[in-house]
Amino acid sequence: MEIFRAIIQLLGGLAMFLYGIEVMGDGLKNSSGAALKRILEKVTGNVVIGVLTGALVTAVIQSSTATIVLTVALIGAGVLNLKQAVSIVMGANIGTTVTAQIIRLSSIEAGDNLILMLFDTDTLAPVALVVGIILLMFVKTKSSKTIGDIFVGFGVLFVGLSLMTEGVKPLIGTDAFVAFIEFLNNPLFGILFGLVLTVIVQSSSATVGMLQTVASVSGSGVTFAMAYPVIMGINLGTCVTTAMVCSIGSSKDAKRTGVVHIAFNTIGTILFMVLMTVLQKMSAFGAGFWVRSVDSGSIANFQTVFNLLTAVVLVPFADWLVKLSMLIVKDDKPSKSSHPELHTLDEKLYISPAVAVAEAVKAVAAVGNVARINFEKGCRVLTKYDPVLASEIDRDEDSIDEFADHTDHFLIGLSKNVETEWDDRQLDMLMQTVPNFERIGDYATNLVELAQRLQSENATFSEMAKKELNIICAAVNEILRITVEAFASDDNEAAKAIEPLEETIDDMVLILRDRHTKRLKNGTCSVGSGLVFMETLTYLERASDQCSSIAVMMLARSNEDILQNHYEYLREIHAGNDVAYLAERERRREQYIKPLKEIQ
Repeated sequence: MEIFRAIIQLLGGLAMFLYGIEVMGDGLKNSSGAALKRILEKVTGNVVIGVLTGALVTAVIQSSTATIVLTVALIGAGVLNLKQAVSIVMGANIGTTVTAQIIRLSSIEAGDNLILMLFDTDTLAPVALVVGIILLMFVKTKSSKTIGDIFVGFGVLFVGLSLMTEGVKPLIGTDAFVAFIEFLNNPLFGILFGLVLTVIVQSSSATVGMLQTVASVSGSGVTFAMAYPVIMGINLGTCVTTAMVCSIGSSKDAKRTGVVHIAFNTIGTILFMVLMTVLQKMSAFGAGFWVRSVDSGSIANFQTVFNLLTAVVLVPFADWLVKLSMLIVKDDKPSKSSHPELHTLDEKLYISPAVAVAEAVKAVAAVGNVARINFEKGCRVLTKYDPVLASEIDRDEDSIDEFADHTDHFLIGLSKNVETEWDDRQLDMLMQTVPNFERIGDYATNLVELAQRLQSENATFSEMAKKELNIICAAVNEILRITVEAFASDDNEAAKAIEPLEETIDDMVLILRDRHTKRLKNGTCSVGSGLVFMETLTYLERASDQCSSIAVMMLARSNEDILQNHYEYLREIHAGNDVAYLAERERRREQYIKPLKEIQ
């Protein structure tokens, strides 16, 4: 009965330990997302810098799996190339050892020493849990939830370790435990055990923590010679559970990153096993060194040394590992798909919501630029029909529609993961901006259809109508350019310049409709071309309206009044209550309406 109770306690402790690692890791990822993105974007082709970056990021978010999955996603997004990704993956192995160093805190015996008591997990864990629960239950803001998760995860992790330790104690000396220890006496079995257990648990940090827990119990009989092969097996296991899984369905370079991770860990394990076997045969450090019992700290230190030395030895051969991966994962035939910049959003980015939001902004800006160029082409086709250009517009419109469908699903999934209020507002803006850019792309195809109608009816615009269209098309193309640039650079000041130009375009449309109506009455313009002209004005006006909507949504993120009532904001500035707005509107009227009125 006591053994049964011990096993239940061990499994319960393991469950709490795994949950604590996950909650703390999620909190760390969410709280450091923006900084994480800035760090990763600054990775250069220098392998050493990449290794340090990978180690730092993994140490911060407490998960080599998260670092590698994020790296693979950023390859697909075009932020990182293969060489940069490989160096980050090498560093991730070093960063993951920080978790073991944190877990070793549980072995501290404070006694009456006040300073040691501050680091004693018997003190830290309850304090962390209390602080975390206060933040989660009583403060209840998004930022406090993130910090609360870190504290709760930390506390639960060590409570789980304590339960595991208590659960292991009654098992010491049983026939099953003795057989298990005998099994680990064979280094190859030790490697196999570490590998299989890591694949099952899917966390190298958790597996090392379990080994530390068993070793920390007095009389466990775990020696250094038994422990080091298990640690090497754990390193092999983690590359199976991360690199291979996260590269499925990804780009070729992402799959190559997974191959390099496996090669790196496998070569490192083989080299270290050979070295350790030779040293053990030579009784290096004394015969007693290999058969002495190890504790939590010794295991943490060995894992750190093992990963550091492996990186030091293999970093100079990073280029060779890259070439090996390219031999194993060969390039496909060149893709004929247009606009690869529209295919960068990968759900693997969800692992770091802040990075996912930032990449989504870049992708939406890219589709905005495609829509802008398409609309400009549509204006050209309208005034001078070109079937080749018309075909390009239709092809790019298909790319825009495909992007919009994929992005809708991506953003909906991401909305369940964002933690900060700013990211939440960014997401709201993105969800409303994508349809606006998509509609601008639709208007480009509408212009092509109008041009084709003119062709089929053998109709043309009058010279005056052509001059008018040139001016208003120039205004609309400019507002599209300003909108895309403001969105891409997150420039609210530039966004403020959009509405004065949009109002100017509205006034131009009214003037041109009135003029064209008179031409139709006077018979100086055919009915067919006249109707096309009127429809063209509608699409030009709607395109500028979409730009206005995007600008307002950008400004609303940091202005609560605009966020609560978009229409009141527009009514206020249109009423002439903003001096800067009036000055910009006057400048735009001088630029576009004055030459429009001068056309004879």
